[in-house]
Amino acid sequence: MDIPQEIIAIKRDGGCLSRSQIEQFVAGVVSGEFKDYQASALLMAIVLQGMTSEETAWLTEAMMRSGRIVELPEITRPKVDKHSTGGVGDKVSLILAPLAASVGLCVPMMSGRGLGHTGGTLDKLEAIPGFTVDLSDAAYRAQLASIHQAMIGQSADMVPADRKLYALRDVTATVESIPLICASILSKKLAEGIDALVLDVKCGRGAFMKTESEARELAESLVRISAGVGKPTTAVLTRMDQPLGCAVGNALEVIESIDCLKGQGPEDLMAVTFELVAEMLRLGGLCHDRAEAQQRMDTAIESGAALAAFRRLVAAQGGDARVVDDFSLFAAAGWVFDLCYTGDTTSYIAAIDALLVGEAARLLGAGRAHADAVIDLAVGIVFQKKTGDRVEPGDVLCQVHYNTDASLNASLERLRQAMTYSFEPVETSDIIIDHISES
Repeated sequence: MDIPQEIIAIKRDGGCLSRSQIEQFVAGVVSGEFKDYQASALLMAIVLQGMTSEETAWLTEAMMRSGRIVELPEITRPKVDKHSTGGVGDKVSLILAPLAASVGLCVPMMSGRGLGHTGGTLDKLEAIPGFTVDLSDAAYRAQLASIHQAMIGQSADMVPADRKLYALRDVTATVESIPLICASILSKKLAEGIDALVLDVKCGRGAFMKTESEARELAESLVRISAGVGKPTTAVLTRMDQPLGCAVGNALEVIESIDCLKGQGPEDLMAVTFELVAEMLRLGGLCHDRAEAQQRMDTAIESGAALAAFRRLVAAQGGDARVVDDFSLFAAAGWVFDLCYTGDTTSYIAAIDALLVGEAARLLGAGRAHADAVIDLAVGIVFQKKTGDRVEPGDVLCQVHYNTDASLNASLERLRQAMTYSFEPVETSDIIIDHISES
């Protein structure tokens, strides 16, 4: 048994840690044997010296096994989940889970809350009146068996090592490390009892990874580590330069998600959702090619099966399922401001900076500046125009849903900075960049 400072010194000096040393570190973090300052020192050493794929896999497994691991032998459907590295307007999970359930998959989805421009998946779901993301283990299992989907928060006894380590990383400038990111993401997802995993790794101004090369490096590492612990995984690289879809803000994003399940979704949002569900179907062994998967998904939406699955999800978790047909049941902001194009000639939108839009949404109250902040679920932004669209003088670019004049003024400043224009037509890039899987 090594003492903590010996383990720290090995990594500080660029050495490789053994499986037993990594397991000792993770167990020590959970038990308190590794003091916060010692854990922080090792985290910084990992950031500076890196980890091998083998070390990262051992760290992922040790973190996964630091708490309760869900086993779902009673579920006969393929159990496939999805994880996104996050972005502005990313409400894909709300569409994906019921769509995937309606085409034959089981989706045991444990999600988190947002820290930044808007709420996370759990915050968005709680914009539905009565919806609870806290289910007992028995209720969670029963729901997966009956409606083949559940969207809940991570329980306190699952992956406690990640909860402690992430809190330290957040305050010690040790978040930006691919091995630590991989271990954090995968330890939580693999503890769900899934058979396979699909990852949406985003790159661009509104993403954690700003460049395609950074996103590709992360995606390759995630796929390699996940496959190394026996879970087939595909990563889809997607663009996050402008907001995904039209709505940014919690209740507004739920409304847009329902429209998507009704077959009325924005093209970019549906392209990402379809791509991810198609990969889930392939990994789950239910479809052999993309065309077959697309046909299944189109049928589920056109027949109303996907929307019915969302209605069942809401009802099962205590929500008011009438919201599917009556959007007035959602909390609404006090006022709506139309931000219009003020140019004096026809133009085209050259770019919408997703990062600035995210900041604008947070200033309205849609996101958290710190973990204890209270989110305003009603506020946000809905775009009428996106990159490449033609605009005439006076056209509405977006509608800003707000509750205070101060928040509106701060938000408008960012939104005006976010939008740039061209006198010539603008070509847009495909939102799907690439697929990465273990060969």
